[in-house]
Amino acid sequence: MNPYIEKIKQHIADSLLDFCDADSVLGLLYECYNENHPYDNEEIKADYNALYQAMNGMPLREMDKMIYPVCKLCRDHEQAGFIEGIKVGMRLEQELTTE
Repeated sequence: MNPYIEKIKQHIADSLLDFCDADSVLGLLYECYNENHPYDNEEIKADYNALYQAMNGMPLREMDKMIYPVCKLCRDHEQAGFIEGIKVGMRLEQELTTE
């Protein structure tokens, strides 16, 4: 069985994978999760409304200069948490199966 596993590992190492917009398999898992689990719950909507209220009276271009980095920061933070959660889950599975 070992030669087959080695051949599979070599094939994977030689193949280029298309992660779409992601940079890793974990990133791809996050993208899939994010597409199927929108995160615009009532609390987040209220937080965005508060942000828009704080920017009340600002020109639209100035608002966009603030909103885009805030949205990117939130998305990056969510993605990092998702990926770390997967890693912790994998570590837990390893610990449970090795003892």
